[in-house]
Amino acid sequence: MEEIPVHGLKELERHVQQLAEAPETALDAKLFDEVELQLNDTNIPPLIPRLLPSLTQVLLTYDKDPTILASLCMKLLRPVPFTQALTLASEDALIQALRSPAPAAAILAITVIEKAARSPSDTAILSIMKGVVEEFLRTWLGTPHVEVGEMATKALGDLLEVDCDRRTSATIDTKMSGLQIASNMPPGQGLLWRRIFQDRDIYNLLFSLCSFHTIGTGPGQLDERQKSLAQARLLRVLPRLAVLDFQTITRSHFPEIEGRYKIDQHGLLYFAAVDMVNKDEDMLMHITVIDFFAEFLDVMSMTELTKSTMDYLAALMKKVASTDETLYKSLEAMALDPETSPELVDLLVKLNEYP
Repeated sequence: MEEIPVHGLKELERHVQQLAEAPETALDAKLFDEVELQLNDTNIPPLIPRLLPSLTQVLLTYDKDPTILASLCMKLLRPVPFTQALTLASEDALIQALRSPAPAAAILAITVIEKAARSPSDTAILSIMKGVVEEFLRTWLGTPHVEVGEMATKALGDLLEVDCDRRTSATIDTKMSGLQIASNMPPGQGLLWRRIFQDRDIYNLLFSLCSFHTIGTGPGQLDERQKSLAQARLLRVLPRLAVLDFQTITRSHFPEIEGRYKIDQHGLLYFAAVDMVNKDEDMLMHITVIDFFAEFLDVMSMTELTKSTMDYLAALMKKVASTDETLYKSLEAMALDPETSPELVDLLVKLNEYP
């Protein structure tokens, strides 16, 4: 076996083997930290086959806080491509980690999943893994841990950007939230988009976890606080998706599902912007919706808008004007604010004057 100059490595290998054979063994945190602090780009590759398989095995049966184990795994996984990571973590293992109450386990699973954003072929492989995609979305919307939710939000946006097979709205470069969506990026295959929007179970999951009509404490339900977190996460990712594929998030995919949530216009975007939040009782989420509209219209103002897109935006704004006076006044103030970009002012004026 190749000698790798990492102090404590052999001791750690023996310790991990003990944990695999007897999960009740006390974890030597100091030994894990000692080895992890010595890892670098040079010594990580030869350590991957020596440590990762046994660490993965331990994580499957370890019933205590897995933070220390997961931290070392994440560092070792850094250079590992998605397909290789799948040989170390099966679909069932990823689902189990996503379901874990320990945030470190969910973060480890998302670390593997987000690797699929490195190429369209990898996102295509991910799209076939329905159970993983469904549990990933459930974790994204349902986790009470802010750091897990934020990581999942970014990962979902990255995955759908790489997988997007058409960027009809993004015909020019668009910056938002510190991210760049480039019009010259090669298109993906659209398989993950179809998995999310054309799979009945997964599409329904987005509505059931985010609608204020489904607040509860039963299986598969979210309480009031968690519902607000889920709604905010959906609103956060939608501006990015709107620039990538406006048509997919604004058309009907399963009318019976959308009808169940009393949406009188088509699509996930309309649901999130108009019907998802109980604005009379949830003041904080009402403010979040107002902030969403500001970001959403800002990014749309920096894209080339087709007539059908303008028609949709105008209908959406007319609905807002008639049902949400606070939001409408906020948009009016934005149009008059000298700090507002000229592109956004122009879009707001056009929408206000739209026939």
